Amino acid sequence: MSAKPSATAPAKEPAKEPAKSKLVLIGAIVVVLAVLAAAAFLFLNARNQEGDEVQASSAEVLVPTFLPLDNMVVNLADPGGDRFVQIGITLELQDDKTAKVVKQYLPSIRNGVLMLVSQRSSEELLAREGKEKLAADIRDEVSRPLGLGAAPAARAASDDGADETQRPRRRESAVRRVLFSSFIIQ
Repeated sequence: MSAKPSATAPAKEPAKEPAKSKLVLIGAIVVVLAVLAAAAFLFLNARNQEGDEVQASSAEVLVPTFLPLDNMVVNLADPGGDRFVQIGITLELQDDKTAKVVKQYLPSIRNGVLMLVSQRSSEELLAREGKEKLAADIRDEVSRPLGLGAAPAARAASDDGADETQRPRRRESAVRRVLFSSFIIQ
């Protein structure tokens, strides 16, 4: 009988070793997963902080507000006075607050725009450059009641044909752009 216990003893010892190695392997996998989870958490946390910074900086960028004006029909300064233009204008403004202020001055602004357009000839307005100059002049006209138009020195320089590099810089305007929604000359 002494031979039997010695035969069973070596058989039990190898069975315990694979169980220990499985525990060590499972423990190593758990540690690796914990390290990966911590790294993923740190990565995502850093990424969310960058996203918050981007959102904060994009919140500072104001979304433009578009304010369409009623269409206007204006006689042009052509010889004979038989030409006119039907013009639709949309103003791109900085924000809703600016739009409210512009609406308060609309009668004055419309009058100024009508005066500007009536000084132009059909030949002048048919060219792209003429339309661009008219848009810039309308922008100044709309900005004037808001106290944000071009400085008087800049306006005088633009009227006398001075070189663009010699002109004083314009102050920032609440009117970003003047957009033509319709432009018909007859």
